[in-house]
Amino acid sequence: MAYDKELAERVREVAQSEPGWSEKRMFGGLATLVDGKLALAVSTHGGLLVNVAGDQAEAALAEPGTEVAVMGGREMRGWVRVDPSACADDAVLGRWVARGVAAARGRKRSR
Repeated sequence: MAYDKELAERVREVAQSEPGWSEKRMFGGLATLVDGKLALAVSTHGGLLVNVAGDQAEAALAEPGTEVAVMGGREMRGWVRVDPSACADDAVLGRWVARGVAAARGRKRSR
């Protein structure tokens, strides 16, 4: 399954004004990076994978249409899967993009 190109375009419209913004194909989807750090990705499973700061994970998971992101059978700490229906509204999508960007800016890059 390919990622949702329409959702990818909506994410791009919001995120491309961020300093250090770039895109890269990753995990079969399309990732949004800020200064080389992964902020979020349009998933091949539908919706978004969003990087959330550790102290924000619980609040993010309390929002409708969210669940802990799982990849390769393992829970991804600090990542939330957002159902496509939960990011259909542009304002809500903008908040998810902002969360991912903020988390990426706050996370140190591992080498």
